[in-house]
Amino acid sequence: MNMPSIVSREDWQMARDALLRKEKAATRARDDLAAERRRLPMFRIEKKYALEGPRGKSSLLDLFEGRLQLIVYHFMFGVDWEQGCGGCSMLVDNIGHPAHLHARDVSLALVSRAPLAKIEPFKERMGWTLPWYSSFGTDFNDDFGVTTDEGEVFGLSVFLRDGDDVFQTYFTNNRGVENFMGVFAFLDVVPYGRKEEWEDSLSGWPQEPPYQWWRHHDKYDES
Repeated sequence: MNMPSIVSREDWQMARDALLRKEKAATRARDDLAAERRRLPMFRIEKKYALEGPRGKSSLLDLFEGRLQLIVYHFMFGVDWEQGCGGCSMLVDNIGHPAHLHARDVSLALVSRAPLAKIEPFKERMGWTLPWYSSFGTDFNDDFGVTTDEGEVFGLSVFLRDGDDVFQTYFTNNRGVENFMGVFAFLDVVPYGRKEEWEDSLSGWPQEPPYQWWRHHDKYDES
């Protein structure tokens, strides 16, 4: 197996400083992108949705819980599934205490197509406390493009409230949601990385197809 070069601490520091300049440039580019994202146009949500939550029927406005901004993670959990998606579960495992979002006037909720009777036992099994709503029997998933002819997909939507008017400001899916998964940020700084075959790693380093190693957090021992 190939290994990185072994050098003196001084030479290591020079190489580290060179990489740091690139990291700082990437950070500034990310800040510029975030500024552009904040200036995206938005559109009004006209349709009224009746989502099912622990306290009964809830509108999209109710998900704000009185705050001005709302993040909805469209969690893959199909009507006939027995448990939620492993990758979506990994993302939720990486969400910190919501008090920090609440302090910035942001609410965060999960929405899935599965009936609430399936969602709540799985939520308890995973040990999560985030608000989780069912869109079963509504057009919510279809309208936001996360239930397709091929099945369920995941995504993240952002909304802004002005009085009782709700506007969508942002949406991302696929690798766009990696920004919210701290596990990947940690894996990206260790030598072996994510150990997935698409990565540019040294020859001979352990790699395997993506997604296959992902598990619900209570299932790793079984693998």
